[in-house]
Amino acid sequence: MKQLLISTLLALTASAWAQAPANVEVKDAWVRATVAQQKSTGAFMQLSARADTRLVDVSSPIAGVVELHEMAMEQDVMRMRAVKAGLALPAGKPVELKPGGYHVMLMDLKGPVKAGDVVPVTLVFEGQGGQRETLVVKATARPLGNAAAAAPAAADHSQHKH
Repeated sequence: MKQLLISTLLALTASAWAQAPANVEVKDAWVRATVAQQKSTGAFMQLSARADTRLVDVSSPIAGVVELHEMAMEQDVMRMRAVKAGLALPAGKPVELKPGGYHVMLMDLKGPVKAGDVVPVTLVFEGQGGQRETLVVKATARPLGNAAAAAPAAADHSQHKH
């Protein structure tokens, strides 16, 4: 029985690896841990594509709403907005999803995110030919850092329109 279980797990692992997009590499995926009553947080990572690709969709089972967001200065005010057209990943150029820039916004959280939790985040990529590839990233929750670094992920999104 034990041998059958191990064989099945190995087959499933090989199957999961075979489905991972060979075109995109993800490094240092993490999610900011939350505090009591916080209903949103951010996910961050570095994406590198071998060929021109776009990140076109994001999702996670821990949140009711998941969107790709951008923080940008507009007339001396830092604004956050959803990126509807996806995020370009130029071939060979790492793209950083980080606090204060592009990031994955996890909103309407179904529960708290504690430091050390592993959060699955599904990324959907589209190549130049229109083919789509899906990658599930396991992002580890990190504790809140200093206030400046926490601002993008811990910002109040109650006024954010969906």
